[in-house]
Amino acid sequence: MSRQDGSARQVTRGDVDDTGASILHIDMDAFFASVELLDHPELRGKPVIIGNPEGRSVVTSATYEARRFGVTAAMPVSKAIRLCPQATILPPHHQRYTEYSRQVMAIFRDATPLVEPLSIDEAFLDVSGARRLIGSPAVVGQHIRERVHRETGLTCSVGAAATKFVAKVASGRAKPDGLLVIPPAETLAFLHPLPIRALWGVGAKTEESLQRLGLSTVGDVADTPLATLTRAVGEATGVKLHELSHGRDARRIVTATSEKSIGHEVTFDVDVTDPARVRLELLRLADQVAVRLRKSGASARTVAIKVRFEDFTTVTRSRTFAEPTNVGRRLFEGANELLTVLGIDGRAIRLIGVRAEQLTDEQDAVAALWDPDEEWREAETTIDSLRARFGGQAVRRASLLGRKGNDTAGGTRAPAP
Repeated sequence: MSRQDGSARQVTRGDVDDTGASILHIDMDAFFASVELLDHPELRGKPVIIGNPEGRSVVTSATYEARRFGVTAAMPVSKAIRLCPQATILPPHHQRYTEYSRQVMAIFRDATPLVEPLSIDEAFLDVSGARRLIGSPAVVGQHIRERVHRETGLTCSVGAAATKFVAKVASGRAKPDGLLVIPPAETLAFLHPLPIRALWGVGAKTEESLQRLGLSTVGDVADTPLATLTRAVGEATGVKLHELSHGRDARRIVTATSEKSIGHEVTFDVDVTDPARVRLELLRLADQVAVRLRKSGASARTVAIKVRFEDFTTVTRSRTFAEPTNVGRRLFEGANELLTVLGIDGRAIRLIGVRAEQLTDEQDAVAALWDPDEEWREAETTIDSLRARFGGQAVRRASLLGRKGNDTAGGTRAPAP
């Protein structure tokens, strides 16, 4: 099986020395689409798109057969149909996804109490203590895969390695429905041939900067002097790429969750149907939540949204970040992704809210191996200082200008309970 970057699927077959490869990353395969196919077995092996074909809906998920045509999540369904006109369109059922997620996470926790969910369909596990009960990391990974399939009918891919970063890369290489173990001694041999996009946090802009240096693989990055990297992409990014390219990642599994949360929500005076207007309010709320997080010295591992429609139906969605954050831009990006998958286009909205959950000490975010918020953190903390000196309205995002005070959408705004 080939990928868009031309690389082949990798799986572990037979015995392997998995000593020290006790961090698992488990990712459900095309989770939403796979849940829908449980009720439509006749569509297995065919291109299927999960979404609503009417209006301006977006793709919630797609089978791998549809993805080969370029269909991706959050893409407008109309575009997905143009890319893959032979695909079958099925409506999403989010309650079922939540139910299956609970089942899968329970299976993970039966193997080890050290489970760190990243989202509804993926998690990190530390299985170092499961050797006596189940077996070595490879055995545990295979045991979980078999149980998930036997009890739910779904498949998952597992990466096993000595670090979170390498385990996550490995699970992606094993997709779909595979297990890939990377022995610690083979970490660099596994990582170095991979394209630079395999490095966590390398997006289009950073990739372009690295390519200007003539770098195309992870090994190229590892062979580049740290001073050269930092000049090209900045000190923080240069250091994290240097560490990752050498397979170094000191993060441990985080299982503790806090019940504390910080949230803001707004009830509109008149129901809003304009998605752009809703997203503008989402941005404002995310900024307000971030300010309160920074004032309290906290960061959030999870962002959640709350949407109440004109008929008073209320829906909540959440996602967990790879690293905790107290940056408004990151909270907004996460909240906006949730809103996009929810598919609000054309629906009248009465209330919208943003909540930061699973709070942790701010230093946990700053001390992380990489800081995905670095481009925005300095700007937002500078704005905090200016607001403290000159008042709350002294500095505002350009996208929020042109509306008086806080009255973005003519609504009542308050901290969420």
